[in-house]
Amino acid sequence: MSRPAELVLASTSVYRRELLSRLGVAFRCVAPRLDEASLDTEGREPVEIAALLALGKASSILPLEPSATIIGSDQIVAIEGRLLGKPGSHKGAVDQLTSLSGRTHELITAVAVLKAGERPQEARQSWLHSDVTRMTMRALSHGEIERYVDHEKPFDCAGSYKFEARGIVLFEKVETDDPSAITGLPLIALVSFLRSISHAVP
Repeated sequence: MSRPAELVLASTSVYRRELLSRLGVAFRCVAPRLDEASLDTEGREPVEIAALLALGKASSILPLEPSATIIGSDQIVAIEGRLLGKPGSHKGAVDQLTSLSGRTHELITAVAVLKAGERPQEARQSWLHSDVTRMTMRALSHGEIERYVDHEKPFDCAGSYKFEARGIVLFEKVETDDPSAITGLPLIALVSFLRSISHAVP
């Protein structure tokens, strides 16, 4: 039996690297080369957009990693049809949290895997999974939002919170099938797929 292909995570995210490390599998991280602005997202549902971004990240490094099994993931926040990305600044984070305060939003985390073929000429097989978590935020005062943003500086997080850290205090209810998806990579579904393609996961 041939050995499974090397795993490559198409991400520079510290959060995703730490999550994948929890599985005890060997992998490397490679920065994706995806121009997100070039993707056609017009008229698509948030779940479709997240999946498109995840697959795009994995596909973007395929020329660099032709013999690897590549994992791509992305995450978006949706509230009443409006998408929230990474805030990028203090003001952006305050504005996002203000819009989410006292309301329920969806945190959509998609993962895509491009499975290496047995032979180099074989076509890639792709696997996609999306996890939708319903997040209900407490009603927050402006002062509470400012203090949180000052402390955690969640400028690289969609929705402007770090749930795995102090961000948990912002919420009164979370409905999810996979807590790891909240941080950025749905490990429960990913483990099942990796095992199905003979990657040993303890």
